[in-house]
Amino acid sequence: MAIGRLRLKKSGYDFPPYRPPSEARSLLLRVTRGCTWNKCTFCSMYRHIPFEKRPIDDIRSDIAAAAHHCREETETVFIADSNSLVVNTNTVIEILELLRSSFPNLHRITCYARAKTLSKKPLADLEHLRRAGLSRLHVGLETGHAGLLRDIRKGATPEDFLKAGEKARQAGLELSLYVLLGIGGQDLWREHAFATASVLSRIDPQFIRVRTLQPQPGSRIYENMKAGSFRKASHETVLLEQRLLIENLRVTSHYLSDHITNYVPVNGKLPEARQAMLATINDCLACYEHDPSLQRRFHRKDGIERL
Repeated sequence: MAIGRLRLKKSGYDFPPYRPPSEARSLLLRVTRGCTWNKCTFCSMYRHIPFEKRPIDDIRSDIAAAAHHCREETETVFIADSNSLVVNTNTVIEILELLRSSFPNLHRITCYARAKTLSKKPLADLEHLRRAGLSRLHVGLETGHAGLLRDIRKGATPEDFLKAGEKARQAGLELSLYVLLGIGGQDLWREHAFATASVLSRIDPQFIRVRTLQPQPGSRIYENMKAGSFRKASHETVLLEQRLLIENLRVTSHYLSDHITNYVPVNGKLPEARQAMLATINDCLACYEHDPSLQRRFHRKDGIERL
C-alpha cells in the first residue's frame, strides 16, 4: 500500500489510481489526471478519465497534507498520473522543490513519461528537472518492433524511444523501460523479441521491467482477441519469447519480472545473471507439458481482468 494512503483519505487527498509495482511504498502525488495519449490498444487504465493538469494550489495542498501525516517516513515519491512531463517545466520544478523541502528523508522522485514527450523535451529542461530532484522516468516501450508499435497505436516509433533514451541519459535521469511480453501474439513473437532486444541494447536503460499481456476488458486488443483477429500467445510461446529476448540483450540493465501478470519470476543483473535467468525459463519449459499444477497456475494468470 502506498505510504500514507489510509491516513490521507480523510484529508481529501487526490490519490492516483495507478502506479508501478516498484513504487508500492512511495508517496503518490497526483499532478495530472489521465493520459495525454490514451489510444494504446492494450491499455484500459485511463479510458474514462479525461486528461487534465491539476491546479498548482491543489497540488500544494496535497503536499502539505502528506507532510502533516508522513513527513519523516516518506523516502520516495511517485508523481502521477501518466506523462506529467507535459506540465510546464517551471511548475514541475516548483513541485519538486516543494517536495524536497517538505520531506527531509526524501531520496527519490519518479514519474511516468511518454517517449514522444521525452524526445521533444529540451535537454536543458530535463537537466533542470534532474537538478530539482527528479530521479527516474518510467517509460512504456512495450516493443521495439516498428510494425507492432503502429498496430498497438503506441504513438511512438523505435527512433522516438532511442532519442528519448539518449536525452534521459544526457540529463542524468534513470530510465525504467517496460516490455510487454506477448504483445506480438502467437504470430509475431520472434520479431517482437529480436526488435525489442535491439532497441533495449542501444538504449541500455538502468531497468528493464517485463509484464505479460493479459488483455483487459475495455481495451481494443481484448475485443480483437474475442473477435478472433488477435491470437493470444500461448504460455510456452511467452516463455520462448522471453528466452529469446534475454539471449539477445546486450545491456548492463537490471531485468525485473515484478508484476502479477508474469508467468515466471525471472530477475537479474545483465549480463552477469543471464545464464541463471535462462536456466529458470528452460526449467519451466521442460516441466510445463507434464505439470498440471504449473499449467493451472499459468491459466489463473490468464484470468486476471483487473489490473
